[in-house]
Amino acid sequence: MSTGRVDSVLVIVTRQIGDVLLTTPLIHAARQRWPAATIDVLGFEGTLGMLRGNPDIHELIATPPRLGLKGGLRLIRRLWHRYDLALVAEASDRAHLIGAVASRCRAGLLPPRGGSNGWKRRLLAHAVTTSGDLGDVHVVQEKLQLLAPWQSGPAEAKLVAPPSEPLPPALSQRLAPGYVVVHTPSMWPYKQWPREHFRELVGRLAEAGRQVVLTGGPAAEDRATVDAMRGAAPEDRLLDAGVLNFGQLAGLLRGAALYIGPDTSVTHLAAACGVPVLAIFGPTNPQRWAPWPALPREQVVHWHRRSPAQALGQVTLMQAELPCVPCGKAGCEDHRMSRTDCLPAIRPERVADEALRILRAHSKTKPS
Repeated sequence: MSTGRVDSVLVIVTRQIGDVLLTTPLIHAARQRWPAATIDVLGFEGTLGMLRGNPDIHELIATPPRLGLKGGLRLIRRLWHRYDLALVAEASDRAHLIGAVASRCRAGLLPPRGGSNGWKRRLLAHAVTTSGDLGDVHVVQEKLQLLAPWQSGPAEAKLVAPPSEPLPPALSQRLAPGYVVVHTPSMWPYKQWPREHFRELVGRLAEAGRQVVLTGGPAAEDRATVDAMRGAAPEDRLLDAGVLNFGQLAGLLRGAALYIGPDTSVTHLAAACGVPVLAIFGPTNPQRWAPWPALPREQVVHWHRRSPAQALGQVTLMQAELPCVPCGKAGCEDHRMSRTDCLPAIRPERVADEALRILRAHSKTKPS
């Protein structure tokens, strides 16, 4: 394996928005290792917004999920052996083939098992086998292992959120000090906490004197889930933030007293922004996918597989008290549109009580 001069690095992360954000510790560690190197990131179109303004990155390369023959040939011409090192931060076939095109020296993730592992391993100078959805190694820690041959010690595991951008005046003028951001939508039904649970939570927070600010994306289902909160609290204590870009969303989160949300990319962003986070998890294994907390470098991040409520740093994570939790599947029927019995079992009064406890504890730690 070549451990010599590295002047250019390509990080390949062809997955969804949350996965992209969870790759920023790897990108940051690469920047710390090679301060003068050019570090580019390749991912799918529509997923790289979390990385705009990231000081560790030189260029973002967006590709369509389906390249086609012409698109594939264009990408090959653009990337052919352009980099000294490719870090394949996803285990997919496509990510490994792109890595093979981009550089003669590659480190990459492999799935726990699969017929493609043989040829992928032969393409790599350094391979890291992932532990799977029910493993006990967080994805952030796995991605950092890609740098092991080039590191003399453990790398700093630091999520890098996008820089804050100004909020729309119509929103910023209505924000009250101590507001709580609540993200109600999930991309898939099997990760969706029930709307009626969110409504009760919003009402309880408003009764406690908190302004609740709702966030969601532009998709019709997101808008419908946010709209379903109307009337859950008095108008002066319930505010729809509308559709924000990631920089504006980061600014909104950094000003919040607390963020509450499900297993989604915005929850990971809130953790990266350093705000107190209350995450509502269903079938997903927190040892693999919990929001990454802001902790001192020397403190080990290790989540329990199952706990009614557990906290690390500024992140608190809640799960149902059911023996099947977490199953690591896409809901009870194991498909993206599946029902999930464990999420409705997390009662809204329990989440509200935990949220108010966090708010009280956080107010005590603030300087007067």
